[in-house]
Amino acid sequence: MGSNFTAADELTIRREFEKLRLVSLKRCADQQQYNLVLQAFEFANKAHWNVRRRSGEPYIIHPIAVARIVVQEIGLGCKSICAALLHDVVEDTEYTADDIRQVFGDKIASLVEGLTKIKSALDNDNLKEHPYSNSLQAENFKRILLTLNDDARIVLIKLADRLHNIRTIASMPEYKRMKILSETMYIFIPVAHRLGLYNIKSEMEDVWMRYNEPLEYQRIDSELERTMSTRGENIEKFVAELNGMLRENKIPARITKRLKSPYSIWRKMQVKHIPFEQIYDTYAVRIVFVPNGNTSEADQCWQIARIITRRFPCNESRNRNWVDTPKVNGYEALHRTVMFMGMWIEVQIRTERMNAIAERGVAAHWAYKQGVFINESESSLNHWLKFVQDILENPDADALQFLDDVHTELLASEIYVFTPDGEARCLPKGSTALDFAYDIHSHIGNHAIAAKVNMKLVKLSTELVNGDQVEIITSESAKPKKEWIDFLKTVSARSAVKNALKEEDVDYTELGMNMLKDELAKRNIKLQNRVIRKLQSYYKIKEGKDALYNQIGVGMIDLGELDKVLTSNPKEREVQMWGFKLLDANSKHIKILLDEDKVKFLASDCCHPIPGDQVGGVFDGNNTITIHRTSCPVYTNIAATQGDRLVALRWSKHYMMSYLARISIEGIDRMGILSEITNQLSNKLDINLRKISIEAHDEVFTGFIDLYVHDQADVDKIIDAFSKINGIIKAGREEIK
Repeated sequence: MGSNFTAADELTIRREFEKLRLVSLKRCADQQQYNLVLQAFEFANKAHWNVRRRSGEPYIIHPIAVARIVVQEIGLGCKSICAALLHDVVEDTEYTADDIRQVFGDKIASLVEGLTKIKSALDNDNLKEHPYSNSLQAENFKRILLTLNDDARIVLIKLADRLHNIRTIASMPEYKRMKILSETMYIFIPVAHRLGLYNIKSEMEDVWMRYNEPLEYQRIDSELERTMSTRGENIEKFVAELNGMLRENKIPARITKRLKSPYSIWRKMQVKHIPFEQIYDTYAVRIVFVPNGNTSEADQCWQIARIITRRFPCNESRNRNWVDTPKVNGYEALHRTVMFMGMWIEVQIRTERMNAIAERGVAAHWAYKQGVFINESESSLNHWLKFVQDILENPDADALQFLDDVHTELLASEIYVFTPDGEARCLPKGSTALDFAYDIHSHIGNHAIAAKVNMKLVKLSTELVNGDQVEIITSESAKPKKEWIDFLKTVSARSAVKNALKEEDVDYTELGMNMLKDELAKRNIKLQNRVIRKLQSYYKIKEGKDALYNQIGVGMIDLGELDKVLTSNPKEREVQMWGFKLLDANSKHIKILLDEDKVKFLASDCCHPIPGDQVGGVFDGNNTITIHRTSCPVYTNIAATQGDRLVALRWSKHYMMSYLARISIEGIDRMGILSEITNQLSNKLDINLRKISIEAHDEVFTGFIDLYVHDQADVDKIIDAFSKINGIIKAGREEIK
């Protein structure tokens, strides 16, 4: 466990705890609570004495750092601080939960127990299933979510724990780093977003990008530095003008500046297919004011907005009103994007209360209830936990599908629709009238036959939009239909329909499984995960294997095509000429099964990795490893849900082989520009074209070029050459769909 602590180590420990002690004083109601924090530190320090982290620093530094995040960045109180200090004691030392209970009481002990369950699930190396099973890690996440119903603070402390691990991730081995980063992107970042912890979410995203898209991160970071140096003075002038305007109107407020994070800029560039120069809200200015008590907070926000937009031109398409209709996670603010000295600046208008909720999410809701932890029916946390409970009520739920459902629910955008009585219901964007019916009650959904949206009769599959008023028409003789699953948006509604059809489905599922087994037996093939994955990929079935069996059983899948499916390779291409250096695997079982002399590498067509890309491997059995770019969503999903299949690797060598890449271009159309592009490729860059597609409208053209390159350096060279052609405004690498 490392060498004994030195005097310097002891000094470091005391110095770090002193930082925590000073901030925790503000969150302790009295001397008794403060003494409890001191006692928790001494207990944890003794338990972790002479134990070091992988980085070499004393282990107790980690619990201290987690406790500081809990109090400073989330805003929790005494019991949570104590639980954060003690969160690794039961898992990593000889002390038990009963020891914690005897010293600190039931509540702190229950928080520590909940955190211990999560840590055990995430770090579980005692695989009882096949080493590349589809469900082991997902089952662990399912157990994690079960702990959240005990006390909501457990998930908040766990987020603090994950944030500190992300901050110190450089000291971890690569395979573990990939697993942790992918789990973070797939589960913890969406959870932080749903709970309104934007600062934590943003920091996690930036660390993920720094490791998975390092070149893009460095480029955007450099652009931000350049922007700050050229526009920083103008922002200061804008803030000074705002301060003067607020003083003139006798509005006490403070104004802060915020620079958009590299990840959020990169993500916007990816989604909207725009260059950095077209990100207009790089800067945001935040006005936080103290309401006067005479008029409502919303009215005062609107007053400030009118003052600003009377002085500066406003981009109406960028206006956002989360004062009258807050986000599900509680976020409230008015956003206005205005022009100042040739640049667009986003202005966020909030009260002190709104700002606390924006900074600390659901924890701030509790703080505004005098520190009492209650289940608010309107809170996003309670809404989300209810969703989790609904799914967990089905004990047979496929673990991977369950995790995908949770992930989808966490990321969903929201709309507000109304019952005939005017009650507001929040649903994911894209929800249908039938989703609304099930959101009211499963009995209403099961017996729905039609709906009235804004007094007009519509089908149950009609998609709802913000502000719709919906009435569901039912009949006791009506029953759920299988085709409903195809258009339902919400996970809870789909689960309710599946449960209602369960008795019928079980027979078809078992029938389909037996039919598949019989057909495979004729070919001397066993029913294995590899075969199931191939069938799911071919027939585009995203749900679990039961969905595959069910479709076979009801005749939706014809096993007459089985030979064709088994011999096809629709998603992958073999790359025998690629050279890789295997660094490590995330499971000791994989290390045993892999024969490095005979390993076969496959490049997934979902992200088309080429030499120079940041890549990771996924073990598929039979000495086969599939290569993905680490920023690929498919890879992130696998790493987050089936992390024991990960293999860390590096490009070691590659022969002069060509790989397919796509370059997107856009610019001003002119005579001869296409000839100039092809001339650059063929004569000057010695690149072979596969396909070129250009469309021109009103003297502006957009398009893409598919070509064969040797590595990422070729791509950079092509983009640089295109950027110098007169008329081309933008050129960049694009994913091949």
